[in-house]
Amino acid sequence: MNNLKKWKTLKSKMVLNHRWCQVRQDEIELPNGKVVDDYFVSIRQEVALILPITNNKEIIFVRQYRHAVGDFFIELPAGNFDPLQENPEVAAVRELQEETGYTAQQVKKIATLYDKPSKDTNQIHLFLAENVIKTEEQNLDITEEIEVVLIPVESVLDKVIKGEISVAGTVAALLLGLKFITY
Repeated sequence: MNNLKKWKTLKSKMVLNHRWCQVRQDEIELPNGKVVDDYFVSIRQEVALILPITNNKEIIFVRQYRHAVGDFFIELPAGNFDPLQENPEVAAVRELQEETGYTAQQVKKIATLYDKPSKDTNQIHLFLAENVIKTEEQNLDITEEIEVVLIPVESVLDKVIKGEISVAGTVAALLLGLKFITY
């Protein structure tokens, strides 16, 4: 592994700079000397994701439509945030409240992962919250129509294996976070 070398960026320009989507085109030189002039990078916002568990040992999920693939998915509450304006834990707790109406009293960091480092710049910050309670109604964004789904902890891994829960960040949070749950 010591022989691996980083790619060299020769030029870089923003080819799409919209508030919801930013794409950068890099001209890069590979370690073997070859030049690639159209390597596209998606500049993505950081993501805060929370694994919320009730006193009854149910995990709170959200079920919503995802337009890019045209289907409904069961996911953990999550959302984008700007790390210059909000820390990941605060963003995770805020997303839980907005999407589900539940409040987290205590939050524990699980991990920080890269989503897709070959083409995307962002990280996913994973948190665990136990003993969450319903305190308010949902406060959804214009593009959100969310159904709150409670699933017993003991049946969640079976749903992952069956493909009923299949979003990568959610699966990672479940597999990493379930070891931290207190019984």
